[in-house]
Amino acid sequence: MITSDWGEWLPNAVEAADPETVDIWYLGCNGFVLKAAEGTTLWIDPYVGVGDPPRTVRMIPIPFDPTDVGAEAVDAVLATHEHTDHTHGPSQGPLLETGAAFYAPDDSLAVALEDEQWLEQYDITDSQFTDVTEGDSLEIGAFEIDVVETYDPDSTHPVGYVIKHDSGTVFHAGDSKPADSFSEIGERYDIDIGILAFGAVGNILDKETREPVRTKWYATENETIYSASELQLERLLPSHWDMWKGMTADPKVLQHHARSYEYPQRLEIVEIGDRIEL
Repeated sequence: MITSDWGEWLPNAVEAADPETVDIWYLGCNGFVLKAAEGTTLWIDPYVGVGDPPRTVRMIPIPFDPTDVGAEAVDAVLATHEHTDHTHGPSQGPLLETGAAFYAPDDSLAVALEDEQWLEQYDITDSQFTDVTEGDSLEIGAFEIDVVETYDPDSTHPVGYVIKHDSGTVFHAGDSKPADSFSEIGERYDIDIGILAFGAVGNILDKETREPVRTKWYATENETIYSASELQLERLLPSHWDMWKGMTADPKVLQHHARSYEYPQRLEIVEIGDRIEL
């Protein structure tokens, strides 16, 4: 059972919000909620698990209980890849029980439908699941979404989402490091806010031996700014820097690395629970 450290305030805030454009909440890790002025609400990579202590130890609060999220506060859940902190039954199954749709690449669907058997664990149907891949385009309420190529060598099939609304465009790159596709994406889309995973190199216990191993899961500060430059981001929103013990980082250092680049034009640092406007 998930226990929220913050009660029901975040799901209630999402449901009660009346955005002028698109409001965006940061859920910590790489999770976000996007709510459009028209009411369409997307949840991307929401995760309320604690990891696998002592190997991966959650460093931030659990901001909501997914069973507290009503149907009015979620239209669709999007997963960027198959890792536990992006495709996770206890975090996302209850959201789908509201009737919301689930969009994810094939390996994420394999985790949900085969490994974790969400259909048996939750009151949902297979018609709620849609397999997406690079080049696909989706229309979910007020949002038009293009599925694009990213580069995460630790994942078997990662994707990114270019989320377009009349008021602007948001790009969620999942856990991608600099990708060959980013230059073309930056030329093709006018991205207002780009979400890029940023972290440190740290010592993480090996799954089998439980011995510390020097590990790099996310992009460094130089890599993050390089990606932001290739993508021609107006606003860079770094994520994932807050999540795992031994892998946390200080997003303020990105200011120094961004100074000599035309893009990103602005660094948007948010903490878990924060809400910003597109």
